[in-house]
Amino acid sequence: MEYSKGNNWCLHEEGKREEASPGVERRVLAYCDELMCVENTFRAGAIGAMHHHPHTQITYVAGGRFRFTIGDVTKEVKAGDALLKQNDIIHGCECLEDGILVDFFTPMREDFVID
Repeated sequence: MEYSKGNNWCLHEEGKREEASPGVERRVLAYCDELMCVENTFRAGAIGAMHHHPHTQITYVAGGRFRFTIGDVTKEVKAGDALLKQNDIIHGCECLEDGILVDFFTPMREDFVID
């Protein structure tokens, strides 16, 4: 199974994994037109390049440590922390310790599921 649009059950081992950038693996989990959940596995030293998009995004730090910049503020975050990135705000991160970020987007990111 590559993607699970509209599926009620989205089993982790069936999700498609892809390299998002060097040291970052993305796995789209569950999604519908209005909402998307994505898991990002980072290796220490990997960079989530500064970018922005028209989607509101919440990031939950499931593991590891990261240095995040949102707008003009930079902070270190760790497992259990969450970040809100409203639409079009510039943001990015550096992974300080191997970790996992779980992102929620509204609406869903069509660019993540176009082959």
